[in-house]
Amino acid sequence: MALNRRDLLKSLGGACSALALSKYLKAQANGFLGTRESLRSYEVPNWFRDAKFGIWAHWGPQSAIEDGDWYARNMYMQGSDQYRYHVETYGHPSKVGYKDLVDIWKAAKWDPEHLMSLYKKAGAKYFVSMGVHHDNFDLWNSKYTRWNAVKMGPKKDVVGLWQDAARKHGLRFGVTEHLGASWNWFGVSKLSDKTGPMAGVPYDGANPAYDELYHSGNAQAKVESWYRDVPESYQIKWFNRIKDLVDSYQPDLLYSDGSLPFGKYGRELLAHFYNTNAKRNGKLEAVYNCKKADDGGQFADGMCVRDMERGVADGIAENPWQTDTCVGDWHYKRGQRYKTPKKVIDLLTDIVSKNGNLLLNFPLPNSGQLDFEEMEVLQGITEWMQINSEGIYATRPWKIYGEGPSTQVKIVTGNFNEDKQNDLTAEDVRFTTKGSTLYAFVMGWPQKEAVIRALGSGSPQNPGKIHHVKLLGDPGSLKWKQEADGLKVEMPAEKISDIGITLKVELA
Repeated sequence: MALNRRDLLKSLGGACSALALSKYLKAQANGFLGTRESLRSYEVPNWFRDAKFGIWAHWGPQSAIEDGDWYARNMYMQGSDQYRYHVETYGHPSKVGYKDLVDIWKAAKWDPEHLMSLYKKAGAKYFVSMGVHHDNFDLWNSKYTRWNAVKMGPKKDVVGLWQDAARKHGLRFGVTEHLGASWNWFGVSKLSDKTGPMAGVPYDGANPAYDELYHSGNAQAKVESWYRDVPESYQIKWFNRIKDLVDSYQPDLLYSDGSLPFGKYGRELLAHFYNTNAKRNGKLEAVYNCKKADDGGQFADGMCVRDMERGVADGIAENPWQTDTCVGDWHYKRGQRYKTPKKVIDLLTDIVSKNGNLLLNFPLPNSGQLDFEEMEVLQGITEWMQINSEGIYATRPWKIYGEGPSTQVKIVTGNFNEDKQNDLTAEDVRFTTKGSTLYAFVMGWPQKEAVIRALGSGSPQNPGKIHHVKLLGDPGSLKWKQEADGLKVEMPAEKISDIGITLKVELA
Protein backbone atom coordinates (compact mmCIF):
# COMPACT_ATOMS: atom_id res chain seq x y z
CA MET A 1 0.00 0.00 0.00
CA ALA A 2 1.10 3.61 -0.58
CA LEU A 3 1.96 5.68 2.47
CA ASN A 4 -0.78 7.66 4.15
CA ARG A 5 -0.44 11.43 4.50
CA ARG A 6 1.07 11.33 7.99
CA ASP A 7 3.67 8.67 7.13
CA LEU A 8 4.60 10.35 3.87
CA LEU A 9 5.16 13.64 5.69
CA LYS A 10 7.50 11.79 8.03
CA SER A 11 9.28 10.12 5.12
CA LEU A 12 9.89 13.51 3.55
CA GLY A 13 11.58 14.75 6.68
CA GLY A 14 8.60 15.72 8.81
CA ALA A 15 8.89 19.39 7.94
CA CYS A 16 7.38 19.82 4.49
CA SER A 17 4.30 22.00 3.95
CA ALA A 18 0.93 20.83 2.65
CA LEU A 19 1.78 22.55 -0.65
CA ALA A 20 5.07 20.66 -0.91
CA LEU A 21 3.28 17.40 -0.17
CA SER A 22 0.66 18.17 -2.80
CA LYS A 23 3.34 18.83 -5.41
CA TYR A 24 5.18 15.65 -4.44
CA LEU A 25 2.06 13.50 -4.80
CA LYS A 26 1.18 15.15 -8.11
CA ALA A 27 4.63 14.33 -9.45
CA GLN A 28 4.11 10.71 -8.43
CA ALA A 29 0.61 10.44 -9.90
CA ASN A 30 1.65 8.96 -13.23
CA GLY A 31 4.81 7.27 -12.03
CA PHE A 32 6.01 4.79 -9.44
CA LEU A 33 4.56 4.48 -5.96
CA GLY A 34 6.61 3.45 -2.96
CA THR A 35 5.24 -0.10 -3.02
CA ARG A 36 6.85 -3.36 -4.04
CA GLU A 37 4.06 -3.99 -6.54
CA SER A 38 4.58 -0.63 -8.26
CA LEU A 39 8.38 -0.82 -8.21
CA ARG A 40 8.33 -4.28 -9.81
CA SER A 41 7.08 -2.69 -13.03
CA TYR A 42 10.57 -1.22 -13.50
CA GLU A 43 12.42 -2.05 -16.73
CA VAL A 44 16.20 -1.82 -17.11
CA PRO A 45 17.11 0.89 -19.65
CA ASN A 46 19.01 -0.09 -22.76
CA TRP A 47 21.92 2.25 -22.06
CA PHE A 48 22.88 0.10 -19.06
CA ARG A 49 22.37 -3.18 -20.91
CA ASP A 50 24.60 -1.87 -23.72
CA ALA A 51 27.30 -0.24 -21.55
CA LYS A 52 28.70 -3.41 -19.94
CA PHE A 53 31.70 -1.71 -18.29
CA GLY A 54 31.93 1.07 -15.72
CA ILE A 55 34.66 2.47 -13.47
CA TRP A 56 34.17 3.52 -9.86
CA ALA A 57 36.13 5.81 -7.53
CA HIS A 58 35.70 4.36 -4.05
CA TRP A 59 37.47 7.36 -2.55
CA GLY A 60 36.98 9.49 0.57
CA PRO A 61 38.56 10.49 3.89
CA GLN A 62 39.46 6.88 4.74
CA SER A 63 41.63 6.86 1.59
CA ALA A 64 43.82 9.56 3.13
CA ILE A 65 45.26 7.08 5.63
CA GLU A 66 46.18 4.73 2.77
CA ASP A 67 45.75 1.69 5.03
CA GLY A 68 42.81 -0.07 3.41
CA ASP A 69 39.06 -0.38 3.70
CA TRP A 70 36.92 0.20 6.79
CA TYR A 71 39.63 2.21 8.53
CA ALA A 72 37.08 4.43 10.30
CA ARG A 73 35.61 1.36 12.01
CA ASN A 74 38.65 -0.86 12.49
CA MET A 75 40.71 1.90 14.13
CA TYR A 76 38.33 1.48 17.10
CA MET A 77 38.71 -2.32 17.26
CA GLN A 78 41.50 -3.21 19.63
CA GLY A 79 43.76 -5.89 18.18
CA SER A 80 43.09 -5.13 14.53
CA ASP A 81 45.97 -4.15 12.25
CA GLN A 82 44.39 -0.75 11.62
CA TYR A 83 43.96 -0.12 15.36
CA ARG A 84 47.65 -0.84 15.92
CA TYR A 85 48.63 1.36 12.99
CA HIS A 86 46.43 4.16 14.28
CA VAL A 87 47.85 4.06 17.81
CA GLU A 88 51.43 3.99 16.51
CA THR A 89 50.88 6.73 13.91
CA TYR A 90 48.28 9.10 15.35
CA GLY A 91 47.66 8.15 18.97
CA HIS A 92 45.01 6.36 20.99
CA PRO A 93 41.44 6.70 19.59
CA SER A 94 40.27 8.17 22.87
CA LYS A 95 42.46 11.18 22.05
CA VAL A 96 42.75 11.14 18.26
CA GLY A 97 39.63 9.83 16.58
CA TYR A 98 38.31 9.62 13.05
CA LYS A 99 36.98 13.17 13.37
CA ASP A 100 40.60 14.33 13.59
CA LEU A 101 41.64 12.50 10.41
CA VAL A 102 39.17 13.81 7.83
CA ASP A 103 41.23 16.94 7.18
CA ILE A 104 44.23 14.77 6.23
CA TRP A 105 42.36 14.05 3.01
CA LYS A 106 43.66 16.82 0.73
CA ALA A 107 43.20 15.49 -2.84
CA ALA A 108 46.11 17.76 -3.72
CA LYS A 109 46.80 16.26 -7.16
CA TRP A 110 43.29 15.15 -8.07
CA ASP A 111 42.42 15.95 -11.69
CA PRO A 112 38.99 14.43 -12.42
CA GLU A 113 39.00 15.47 -16.08
CA HIS A 114 42.33 13.77 -16.74
CA LEU A 115 41.26 10.62 -14.94
CA MET A 116 37.97 10.57 -16.82
CA SER A 117 39.81 10.79 -20.13
CA LEU A 118 41.84 7.72 -19.12
CA TYR A 119 38.73 5.82 -18.03
CA LYS A 120 36.91 6.63 -21.25
CA LYS A 121 39.93 5.51 -23.28
CA ALA A 122 39.93 2.26 -21.30
CA GLY A 123 36.39 1.61 -22.49
CA ALA A 124 34.24 2.64 -19.53
CA LYS A 125 30.75 3.71 -20.58
CA TYR A 126 29.71 4.88 -17.13
CA PHE A 127 31.54 6.35 -14.16
CA VAL A 128 30.45 6.10 -10.53
CA SER A 129 31.47 8.36 -7.65
CA MET A 130 31.14 7.42 -4.03
CA GLY A 131 28.56 9.70 -2.44
CA VAL A 132 28.90 8.72 1.21
CA HIS A 133 30.55 5.71 2.83
CA HIS A 134 29.73 4.05 6.17
CA ASP A 135 31.90 6.77 7.75
CA ASN A 136 28.95 9.22 7.54
CA PHE A 137 30.94 11.81 5.57
CA ASP A 138 29.16 13.28 2.54
CA LEU A 139 31.30 13.91 -0.54
CA TRP A 140 29.07 16.71 -1.81
CA ASN A 141 27.80 20.07 -0.55
CA SER A 142 25.33 18.38 1.77
CA LYS A 143 22.36 20.30 3.13
CA TYR A 144 22.09 18.03 6.16
CA THR A 145 25.54 17.67 7.70
CA ARG A 146 28.62 19.83 8.13
CA TRP A 147 30.69 16.65 7.82
CA ASN A 148 31.11 16.99 4.08
CA ALA A 149 33.89 17.43 1.52
CA VAL A 150 33.03 21.06 0.75
CA LYS A 151 33.46 22.17 4.36
CA MET A 152 36.26 19.77 5.38
CA GLY A 153 39.09 17.74 3.87
CA PRO A 154 39.70 18.79 0.25
CA LYS A 155 37.00 21.49 0.50
CA LYS A 156 35.73 20.53 -2.94
CA ASP A 157 32.42 19.23 -4.24
CA VAL A 158 33.85 15.82 -5.08
CA VAL A 159 30.61 14.37 -6.47
CA GLY A 160 29.92 17.51 -8.50
CA LEU A 161 33.40 17.64 -10.02
CA TRP A 162 33.29 13.94 -10.91
CA GLN A 163 29.87 14.53 -12.48
CA ASP A 164 31.13 17.46 -14.56
CA ALA A 165 34.03 15.38 -15.88
CA ALA A 166 31.86 12.36 -16.69
CA ARG A 167 29.27 14.44 -18.55
CA LYS A 168 31.98 16.29 -20.47
CA HIS A 169 33.43 13.01 -21.70
CA GLY A 170 30.05 11.52 -22.59
CA LEU A 171 29.90 8.92 -19.81
CA ARG A 172 26.79 8.09 -17.84
CA PHE A 173 27.16 9.16 -14.20
CA GLY A 174 26.35 7.30 -11.01
CA VAL A 175 26.69 7.69 -7.24
CA THR A 176 26.94 5.17 -4.41
CA GLU A 177 25.52 5.42 -0.92
CA HIS A 178 26.73 3.28 1.96
CA LEU A 179 24.97 5.40 4.57
CA GLY A 180 22.28 2.93 5.57
CA ALA A 181 24.80 0.80 7.45
CA SER A 182 26.50 3.70 9.22
CA TRP A 183 24.40 3.77 12.39
CA ASN A 184 25.29 0.17 13.26
CA TRP A 185 28.76 0.21 11.69
CA PHE A 186 30.05 3.18 13.68
CA GLY A 187 28.96 1.91 17.11
CA VAL A 188 32.49 0.75 17.94
CA SER A 189 33.58 4.40 18.14
CA LYS A 190 31.73 4.66 21.49
CA LEU A 191 33.43 1.69 23.15
CA SER A 192 36.86 1.36 24.79
CA ASP A 193 39.88 -0.93 25.04
CA LYS A 194 39.21 -4.13 26.99
CA THR A 195 42.83 -4.61 28.07
CA GLY A 196 46.01 -2.61 28.53
CA PRO A 197 46.80 0.80 30.03
CA MET A 198 43.81 2.48 28.32
CA ALA A 199 41.26 -0.16 29.27
CA GLY A 200 37.88 1.36 30.03
CA VAL A 201 38.77 4.82 28.67
CA PRO A 202 36.02 5.67 26.14
CA TYR A 203 36.93 6.35 22.54
CA ASP A 204 36.13 9.80 21.17
CA GLY A 205 32.81 8.65 19.69
CA ALA A 206 31.41 8.44 23.22
CA ASN A 207 31.56 12.24 23.47
CA PRO A 208 28.04 13.58 22.67
CA ALA A 209 29.66 16.64 21.08
CA TYR A 210 30.47 14.45 18.06
CA ASP A 211 27.15 12.65 17.69
CA GLU A 212 26.60 14.30 14.31
CA LEU A 213 29.47 12.19 12.97
CA TYR A 214 29.32 9.06 15.13
CA HIS A 215 25.51 8.97 15.77
CA SER A 216 23.74 8.62 19.10
CA GLY A 217 22.56 5.54 20.99
CA ASN A 218 24.41 3.08 18.77
CA ALA A 219 27.21 1.79 21.02
CA GLN A 220 27.92 -1.82 20.03
CA ALA A 221 30.78 -4.02 18.90
CA LYS A 222 29.13 -6.29 16.34
CA VAL A 223 27.18 -5.57 13.19
CA GLU A 224 24.72 -8.45 12.96
CA SER A 225 22.78 -6.68 10.21
CA TRP A 226 23.16 -3.44 8.26
CA TYR A 227 19.67 -2.11 8.86
CA ARG A 228 18.01 -3.87 11.80
CA ASP A 229 17.19 -1.96 14.99
CA VAL A 230 18.00 1.39 13.37
CA PRO A 231 15.80 4.14 14.93
CA GLU A 232 13.24 5.78 12.69
CA SER A 233 14.85 9.16 13.28
CA TYR A 234 17.99 7.89 11.53
CA GLN A 235 15.97 6.32 8.72
CA ILE A 236 14.47 9.76 8.03
CA LYS A 237 17.96 11.30 8.04
CA TRP A 238 19.05 8.68 5.53
CA PHE A 239 16.07 9.49 3.30
CA ASN A 240 16.74 13.23 3.41
CA ARG A 241 20.44 12.96 2.65
CA ILE A 242 20.16 10.48 -0.21
CA LYS A 243 17.24 12.44 -1.66
CA ASP A 244 19.47 15.53 -1.50
CA LEU A 245 22.21 13.59 -3.33
CA VAL A 246 19.76 12.45 -6.03
CA ASP A 247 18.12 15.86 -6.45
CA SER A 248 21.39 17.77 -6.52
CA TYR A 249 23.24 15.61 -9.08
CA GLN A 250 20.49 13.77 -10.97
CA PRO A 251 22.57 10.61 -11.46
CA ASP A 252 21.81 7.98 -14.07
CA LEU A 253 22.71 5.29 -11.54
CA LEU A 254 22.26 5.01 -7.78
CA TYR A 255 23.82 2.16 -5.78
CA SER A 256 23.18 1.07 -2.20
CA ASP A 257 25.82 -1.00 -0.43
CA GLY A 258 23.42 -3.64 0.79
CA SER A 259 19.81 -4.26 0.05
CA LEU A 260 17.31 -1.40 -0.34
CA PRO A 261 17.28 0.12 3.17
CA PHE A 262 14.56 0.97 5.64
CA GLY A 263 11.20 -0.26 4.45
CA LYS A 264 8.85 2.50 3.32
CA TYR A 265 11.61 5.12 3.40
CA GLY A 266 13.72 3.13 0.97
CA ARG A 267 10.79 2.40 -1.32
CA GLU A 268 9.71 6.05 -1.40
CA LEU A 269 13.27 7.13 -2.13
CA LEU A 270 13.52 4.64 -4.99
CA ALA A 271 10.18 5.75 -6.43
CA HIS A 272 11.34 9.36 -6.22
CA PHE A 273 14.59 8.51 -8.01
CA TYR A 274 12.77 6.72 -10.82
CA ASN A 275 10.04 9.35 -11.20
CA THR A 276 12.30 12.40 -11.26
CA ASN A 277 14.61 10.67 -13.74
CA ALA A 278 11.72 9.78 -16.07
CA LYS A 279 10.33 13.31 -15.88
CA ARG A 280 13.71 14.82 -16.72
CA ASN A 281 14.49 12.43 -19.61
CA GLY A 282 11.03 11.87 -21.03
CA LYS A 283 11.47 8.16 -20.30
CA LEU A 284 12.93 6.12 -17.47
CA GLU A 285 16.72 6.02 -17.80
CA ALA A 286 17.54 5.40 -14.13
CA VAL A 287 19.38 2.35 -12.79
CA TYR A 288 19.30 1.38 -9.12
CA ASN A 289 21.77 -1.25 -7.87
CA CYS A 290 21.40 -3.10 -4.61
CA LYS A 291 22.24 -6.50 -3.21
CA LYS A 292 20.12 -9.53 -2.46
CA ALA A 293 21.21 -9.90 1.13
CA ASP A 294 19.88 -10.90 4.53
CA ASP A 295 20.64 -7.52 6.07
CA GLY A 296 17.20 -6.34 7.09
CA GLY A 297 16.73 -4.62 3.72
CA GLN A 298 14.46 -5.39 0.82
CA PHE A 299 15.28 -6.73 -2.60
CA ALA A 300 12.93 -8.13 -5.22
CA ASP A 301 13.67 -9.16 -8.79
CA GLY A 302 12.21 -6.57 -11.10
CA MET A 303 12.55 -3.61 -8.71
CA CYS A 304 16.13 -2.83 -9.64
CA VAL A 305 19.38 -4.24 -11.03
CA ARG A 306 20.92 -6.79 -8.72
CA ASP A 307 24.51 -6.09 -7.72
CA MET A 308 26.91 -8.80 -6.60
CA GLU A 309 29.95 -7.62 -4.68
CA ARG A 310 33.06 -9.39 -5.94
CA GLY A 311 30.65 -12.01 -7.27
CA VAL A 312 29.67 -13.71 -10.51
CA ALA A 313 26.69 -15.69 -11.74
CA ASP A 314 26.72 -19.43 -12.37
CA GLY A 315 25.08 -19.04 -15.79
CA ILE A 316 23.10 -16.71 -18.02
CA ALA A 317 20.81 -14.66 -15.80
CA GLU A 318 17.31 -13.80 -16.96
CA ASN A 319 17.63 -10.20 -15.79
CA PRO A 320 20.58 -7.80 -16.31
CA TRP A 321 22.85 -7.65 -13.26
CA GLN A 322 26.16 -6.16 -12.16
CA THR A 323 29.37 -7.23 -10.46
CA ASP A 324 31.16 -4.57 -8.46
CA THR A 325 34.75 -5.40 -7.71
CA CYS A 326 38.11 -3.73 -7.23
CA VAL A 327 41.60 -3.99 -8.65
CA GLY A 328 42.83 -4.09 -5.03
CA ASP A 329 41.26 -3.15 -1.68
CA TRP A 330 38.14 -0.97 -1.68
CA HIS A 331 39.93 1.96 -0.07
CA TYR A 332 43.52 2.59 -1.07
CA LYS A 333 46.14 0.48 0.72
CA ARG A 334 49.86 1.02 0.31
CA GLY A 335 51.64 -2.04 -1.07
CA GLN A 336 48.42 -3.72 -2.21
CA ARG A 337 48.75 -6.32 -4.96
CA TYR A 338 46.35 -5.57 -7.82
CA LYS A 339 44.42 -7.73 -10.22
CA THR A 340 46.25 -8.17 -13.51
CA PRO A 341 44.71 -6.87 -16.75
CA LYS A 342 44.22 -10.55 -17.66
CA LYS A 343 42.13 -11.16 -14.52
CA VAL A 344 39.98 -8.08 -15.19
CA ILE A 345 39.31 -9.13 -18.79
CA ASP A 346 38.57 -12.71 -17.69
CA LEU A 347 35.95 -11.30 -15.33
CA LEU A 348 34.55 -8.87 -17.89
CA THR A 349 34.05 -11.43 -20.65
CA ASP A 350 32.59 -13.99 -18.25
CA ILE A 351 30.18 -11.46 -16.72
CA VAL A 352 29.04 -10.03 -20.05
CA SER A 353 28.48 -13.53 -21.48
CA LYS A 354 26.07 -14.10 -18.56
CA ASN A 355 24.02 -10.90 -19.10
CA GLY A 356 25.93 -8.79 -16.60
CA ASN A 357 27.95 -5.58 -16.30
CA LEU A 358 31.29 -5.02 -14.57
CA LEU A 359 31.79 -1.99 -12.31
CA LEU A 360 35.51 -1.81 -11.49
CA ASN A 361 36.95 0.29 -8.68
CA PHE A 362 40.36 1.95 -8.98
CA PRO A 363 41.06 3.13 -5.40
CA LEU A 364 42.75 6.50 -5.32
CA PRO A 365 45.32 7.45 -2.66
CA ASN A 366 45.24 10.68 -0.67
CA SER A 367 46.69 12.62 -3.60
CA GLY A 368 43.89 11.66 -5.98
CA GLN A 369 46.33 10.26 -8.55
CA LEU A 370 46.46 6.64 -9.69
CA ASP A 371 49.69 5.00 -8.59
CA PHE A 372 52.13 3.50 -11.09
CA GLU A 373 50.88 -0.08 -10.73
CA GLU A 374 47.26 1.01 -11.19
CA MET A 375 48.24 2.88 -14.34
CA GLU A 376 49.79 -0.32 -15.69
CA VAL A 377 46.58 -2.27 -15.01
CA LEU A 378 44.51 0.45 -16.65
CA GLN A 379 46.82 0.51 -19.68
CA GLY A 380 46.51 -3.25 -20.09
CA ILE A 381 42.71 -3.01 -20.03
CA THR A 382 42.85 -0.12 -22.49
CA GLU A 383 44.98 -1.99 -25.01
CA TRP A 384 42.68 -5.03 -24.97
CA MET A 385 39.45 -3.03 -25.13
CA GLN A 386 40.61 -0.92 -28.05
CA ILE A 387 40.79 -4.10 -30.14
CA ASN A 388 38.06 -6.29 -28.68
CA SER A 389 35.33 -4.06 -27.22
CA GLU A 390 33.14 -4.49 -30.30
CA GLY A 391 32.23 -7.89 -28.85
CA ILE A 392 31.42 -6.35 -25.46
CA TYR A 393 29.23 -3.29 -26.05
CA ALA A 394 25.54 -3.59 -26.99
CA THR A 395 25.74 -7.39 -27.05
CA ARG A 396 23.43 -10.00 -25.54
CA PRO A 397 24.06 -13.54 -24.33
CA TRP A 398 24.06 -16.47 -26.77
CA LYS A 399 22.48 -19.90 -26.20
CA ILE A 400 25.29 -20.81 -23.80
CA TYR A 401 27.70 -18.49 -22.03
CA GLY A 402 30.83 -20.48 -22.78
CA GLU A 403 32.75 -23.70 -23.06
CA GLY A 404 35.98 -25.13 -21.72
CA PRO A 405 37.33 -26.33 -18.36
CA SER A 406 36.09 -23.25 -16.49
CA THR A 407 32.46 -24.11 -17.28
CA GLN A 408 32.87 -27.33 -15.32
CA VAL A 409 33.63 -25.43 -12.09
CA LYS A 410 30.50 -25.23 -9.94
CA ILE A 411 29.84 -21.70 -8.69
CA VAL A 412 26.83 -20.62 -6.66
CA THR A 413 25.56 -17.23 -7.84
CA GLY A 414 26.21 -14.56 -5.21
CA ASN A 415 28.65 -12.21 -3.52
CA PHE A 416 32.36 -12.85 -2.89
CA ASN A 417 32.78 -15.81 -5.23
CA GLU A 418 34.94 -14.30 -8.00
CA ASP A 419 37.99 -16.16 -6.72
CA LYS A 420 36.21 -19.52 -6.98
CA GLN A 421 36.71 -19.46 -10.76
CA ASN A 422 40.17 -20.22 -12.07
CA ASP A 423 41.97 -17.93 -14.48
CA LEU A 424 40.70 -18.52 -17.99
CA THR A 425 42.98 -20.07 -20.62
CA ALA A 426 43.02 -20.62 -24.37
CA GLU A 427 40.80 -23.66 -23.76
CA ASP A 428 38.07 -21.41 -22.34
CA VAL A 429 35.62 -19.56 -24.58
CA ARG A 430 32.91 -17.00 -23.81
CA PHE A 431 30.13 -15.97 -26.21
CA THR A 432 28.12 -12.82 -26.94
CA THR A 433 25.84 -11.92 -29.84
CA LYS A 434 24.79 -8.84 -31.76
CA GLY A 435 22.22 -9.47 -34.49
CA SER A 436 23.50 -12.28 -36.74
CA THR A 437 27.04 -11.83 -35.43
CA LEU A 438 28.45 -14.05 -32.71
CA TYR A 439 31.61 -13.15 -30.81
CA ALA A 440 33.72 -15.96 -29.40
CA PHE A 441 36.27 -14.78 -26.81
CA VAL A 442 39.13 -17.27 -26.67
CA MET A 443 40.76 -16.45 -23.35
CA GLY A 444 44.38 -17.00 -24.28
CA TRP A 445 46.51 -17.50 -27.40
CA PRO A 446 45.79 -20.91 -28.97
CA GLN A 447 48.71 -22.98 -30.22
CA LYS A 448 48.30 -22.94 -34.02
CA GLU A 449 44.52 -23.51 -34.02
CA ALA A 450 41.47 -22.36 -32.08
CA VAL A 451 38.69 -24.95 -31.84
CA ILE A 452 35.21 -23.81 -30.82
CA ARG A 453 33.17 -26.96 -30.14
CA ALA A 454 29.81 -25.21 -29.78
CA LEU A 455 30.09 -23.80 -33.32
CA GLY A 456 30.48 -27.13 -35.04
CA SER A 457 27.83 -28.14 -37.57
CA GLY A 458 26.91 -31.08 -35.37
CA SER A 459 26.87 -29.11 -32.11
CA PRO A 460 23.82 -29.38 -29.79
CA GLN A 461 23.70 -25.56 -29.91
CA ASN A 462 22.96 -25.76 -33.66
CA PRO A 463 24.66 -22.50 -34.70
CA GLY A 464 23.73 -22.95 -38.36
CA LYS A 465 26.03 -22.27 -41.26
CA ILE A 466 28.95 -19.91 -40.69
CA HIS A 467 29.54 -17.41 -43.47
CA HIS A 468 32.67 -15.62 -42.31
CA VAL A 469 35.19 -15.52 -39.45
CA LYS A 470 37.43 -12.59 -38.55
CA LEU A 471 40.00 -12.18 -35.80
CA LEU A 472 39.60 -8.72 -34.28
CA GLY A 473 42.86 -6.81 -34.47
CA ASP A 474 44.26 -8.89 -37.34
CA PRO A 475 44.11 -7.20 -40.76
CA GLY A 476 44.63 -10.45 -42.66
CA SER A 477 42.22 -13.14 -43.72
CA LEU A 478 41.90 -16.31 -41.66
CA LYS A 479 41.90 -19.93 -42.68
CA TRP A 480 38.92 -21.62 -41.04
CA LYS A 481 36.53 -24.50 -41.47
CA GLN A 482 33.28 -25.50 -39.83
CA GLU A 483 33.21 -29.23 -39.20
CA ALA A 484 30.82 -31.39 -37.25
CA ASP A 485 32.98 -31.32 -34.12
CA GLY A 486 33.73 -27.60 -34.11
CA LEU A 487 34.78 -24.39 -35.80
CA LYS A 488 38.51 -24.65 -36.43
CA VAL A 489 40.48 -21.45 -36.99
CA GLU A 490 44.15 -21.35 -37.92
CA MET A 491 45.98 -18.69 -35.93
CA PRO A 492 48.19 -16.09 -37.67
CA ALA A 493 51.93 -16.31 -37.14
CA GLU A 494 52.08 -13.12 -35.07
CA LYS A 495 50.58 -13.32 -31.59
CA ILE A 496 48.06 -10.54 -30.94
CA SER A 497 47.45 -10.94 -27.20
CA ASP A 498 48.33 -13.08 -24.19
CA ILE A 499 45.11 -12.01 -22.49
CA GLY A 500 42.62 -13.30 -25.02
CA ILE A 501 41.37 -12.88 -28.57
CA THR A 502 37.98 -12.35 -30.19
CA LEU A 503 36.66 -14.23 -33.18
CA LYS A 504 33.88 -12.37 -34.99
CA VAL A 505 31.66 -15.04 -36.49
CA GLU A 506 28.98 -14.19 -39.06
CA LEU A 507 26.11 -16.67 -38.91
CA ALA A 508 23.35 -17.40 -41.41
